[in-house]
Amino acid sequence: MSRSVPAIEQNEDVNYFRVYADEQGESHFEDIEVELSPVPGGELSQLFPVQGIIFRRQQPGYDHGWHTAPRRQFVITLAGGAELVASDGEVRRVGPGSVMLAEDLTGKGHITRVIGTEERLSLFVPLPD
Repeated sequence: MSRSVPAIEQNEDVNYFRVYADEQGESHFEDIEVELSPVPGGELSQLFPVQGIIFRRQQPGYDHGWHTAPRRQFVITLAGGAELVASDGEVRRVGPGSVMLAEDLTGKGHITRVIGTEERLSLFVPLPD
C-alpha cells in the first residue's frame, strides 16, 4: 500500500511517523500524533532532547537499498521527495515538511528512494541514546 505523508498545514494535527522493527526484525510504519498544550499565541509540544542537526542532500534517482537507521533520529524533508518502503511492504511518500522518526536499528530495515526530478534536502536530528 502506497501512502503520501503531507506536510503540516495550519490548523491540522501535528504528527510524524516512525519506522521501527518488531521482534521478528520486520520493519513497519506507525503514525504518531504530537500532543500540544496551549500557550499564549498558539500551542507547544514537549521538548525533544536532541544531539545536533545534520544536513543531507541527495540527487534524483538515488536509491539507498535495504538499510537500518544508524541511530534514533528524526528525518525532516525540506525539499524534494522520497519513497520509503518498510519490509512489511508498506510504502510511504514524503515531501517538504514531512517528519519521520527512524527507529529501525535492527532487523531488515527499510528502503529510501529519491523520487521526482529535484534533489532532496533533509535534516537528520539525532536523539540521545
